Amino acid sequence: MFWLQEAAEKTTEHAGESAEHVPIVVQFVNHYFGEWAYKFEMNYTYPYWTKFFAKFHTTPEAVFGPYTPETAIPWYTVMFVIACILSVAIIWILKGQLSEEEPGYGQQTLELGVLAIRSMLEDIIGPHGLQYFPVVMTFAVLILVSNLMGLFPLFMSPTAAVSVTFALGLSSFLYYNWVGIKENGLVGHVKHLAGPIWWIAPLIFPIELISNFIRPFSLGIRLFGNMFADEKVSGTVAGLYPQITHWIIPVFIMPLGIFVAFIQTFVFVLLSQLYLSEVSHGPHDEHEEHDAATEHDQLQNEREEAMVPVLT
Repeated sequence: MFWLQEAAEKTTEHAGESAEHVPIVVQFVNHYFGEWAYKFEMNYTYPYWTKFFAKFHTTPEAVFGPYTPETAIPWYTVMFVIACILSVAIIWILKGQLSEEEPGYGQQTLELGVLAIRSMLEDIIGPHGLQYFPVVMTFAVLILVSNLMGLFPLFMSPTAAVSVTFALGLSSFLYYNWVGIKENGLVGHVKHLAGPIWWIAPLIFPIELISNFIRPFSLGIRLFGNMFADEKVSGTVAGLYPQITHWIIPVFIMPLGIFVAFIQTFVFVLLSQLYLSEVSHGPHDEHEEHDAATEHDQLQNEREEAMVPVLT
């Protein structure tokens, strides 16, 4: 397991570099709550991590970095909590005083986002997909705010940390599987992985099963890789000649950062909806044949009524 030990050493080096650039709000939180979090970790989580990583011939310190009261609460945890608070505050501010006659700019912006997500749900999943709007919209707002936080002083993008993006990917994975089990039952949900053709089901099932278990990792890696790379590129270019590039270059790179933030939010939300469309089937699917039969009967009745005058 030398590869794991090598990766752990690189993680430790990266953690050391990040610790030098920890925002002041993270230092403030650890100053007041770090001691309590450190004692909790050492008493409850550290022993389990020690046993787990001992199987791979490494230690929790090599993977997560040193355990100290100053680093007990990671920066990405603090930033993600702030992103949650900011998401609620931004929606409340944009909402303002709701008005149908004279909506304000904030309300129009919020309505534009709501209509965009609703339209995607209807196009990808169907009209019944609107029932998933609260969860999908929460993903969209929270990820977008998290992506954009890195563009402001005193903040860092929590989505530039793999722990946060994997947690988001796992949340999407658990949600669409829960929807599939709820609507189709456990047997029906697993059965759909085998495909509609029975004689190739033994081949399709393991492929689909592996594909589904990879999805939370692909969602997390894609979001993390793009956001982390965006921050690294901005930081590297800005540090080429600090007297000039530290102030001028970020102004020109910022539009690209905003574009990446929106695109990555769109991709995560789009893929989550595609996964939901695979496991969720609306009432129209169940009654499609019945509707076709009803329409055929109506046409037949109209023809018979039209023939009555001719026959008489």
